[in-house]
Amino acid sequence: MYDTGTRGEEPCRCFIGFKPRYHELMEPNGHRRLRRRDHLVQENGDPDLSCSIDELDPWTAWAYKPRTISFLFVGACFLIWASGALDPESNKSGDLVTSVKRGVWAMIAVFLTYCLLQAPSTVLTRPHPAVWRLVHGMAVVYLVALTFLLFQTRDDARQFMKFLHPDLGVELPERSYGADCRIYIPENPSSRFKNVYVWIFLHNLNALLYSPSFTSFSLAHILGWWGKAILIRNQPLLWVLSTGFEFMELTFRHMLPNFNECWWDSIILDIFTCNWFGIWAGMHTVRYFDGRTYEWVGISRQPNIIGKVKRTLGQFTPAQWDKDEWHPLLGPWRFIQVLSLCIVFLTVELNTFFLKFCLWIPPRNPVIVYRLILWWLIAIPTIREYNLYLQDRKPVKKVGAFCWLSLAICIIELLICIKFGHGLYPKPMPQWLVVFWLSMGSTLVLFLMIWSWKLQRSYQKKRR
Repeated sequence: MYDTGTRGEEPCRCFIGFKPRYHELMEPNGHRRLRRRDHLVQENGDPDLSCSIDELDPWTAWAYKPRTISFLFVGACFLIWASGALDPESNKSGDLVTSVKRGVWAMIAVFLTYCLLQAPSTVLTRPHPAVWRLVHGMAVVYLVALTFLLFQTRDDARQFMKFLHPDLGVELPERSYGADCRIYIPENPSSRFKNVYVWIFLHNLNALLYSPSFTSFSLAHILGWWGKAILIRNQPLLWVLSTGFEFMELTFRHMLPNFNECWWDSIILDIFTCNWFGIWAGMHTVRYFDGRTYEWVGISRQPNIIGKVKRTLGQFTPAQWDKDEWHPLLGPWRFIQVLSLCIVFLTVELNTFFLKFCLWIPPRNPVIVYRLILWWLIAIPTIREYNLYLQDRKPVKKVGAFCWLSLAICIIELLICIKFGHGLYPKPMPQWLVVFWLSMGSTLVLFLMIWSWKLQRSYQKKRR
């Protein structure tokens, strides 16, 4: 895979993760000497900077030169000022909680700064490799915070959430949308289609006009599925996820009241309206980027100011567009690998609702928005790493750092939901749902066994 980041005046044709071959020069005494431009690249230690410094565009080369020591001294000066190390009396605070908060935030800032400068780079280079190193650090901080939360009691965890936002830690009523699922109401002469009208116009329009975070209803559905389409880039797989989540709502509606939606809400408004439009828009975006020609020219070579502005904005678009080939029907093992991706996706989405329910977080609270944004940033390199892992033909291989972090975060979130959910769900799962999922699991296992047996049989015939 070629990387065509901001590598200079012509596309920098160098492989991501490939360390450049050193150009060796013979000195008079017979010793070998490395060219300085390759030495600079090697010192930086970033696989995405495998092109030499000389090939970088003059206007952007400064952003790719390592300045770790300079940042270290600047950060040390900032810590001296913020902590009051040279003048302890001026920074005295009688509030222990405030001091602890400042110390924790400073600790996180130091760790994120380290990740920004020294963490391993990913397969992504736009807009800058440091951005994804920072996202890596944020994912680690989130994983560590979840681990801390896992070791608390449910009541303590709810009160701890007040440190993140003052409105948290208060019990919230859970809303149910399936109280009356009739489309036509004959006893209501003023509006016989009141249920549909209330849902479409009051809920969605109100969320669009008055919700500052846009975290619910139709707009969230459309934007969410547009983003998933750009990440996964496979329409059948997207429809599996879309229908799969509706099955998850049906499965857990006895546990969470807001999963108790009307059938026309789940099928018509969710799947065939909001989700469909988001998938349609996302796949059109995928086809747009897939059809482009990626020949990047440096900013310094743009002929006018308009070209320079366009090239600068283009830095926030992909350096190239890779086709993610999932091929779930390639074999039983590939089918299981792609199915595992779908299961993790659905688990992350379910965790959102269960965490909100267990920790008393309102749907429009900024904490929910921050988590969704963080998960979206983590998912971008995770999907790329996992797809590269599936396409890799090496006999021994491992998943990337973001894949590992995503799975770890998903597991810890799930453990928190399980631990804090004890005693909150008095209603048992309906018997027909238990029978349904046992039948589905048995059918899946039988299908994979027959598939594997047929492949093994055909392989033995070919050997004969």
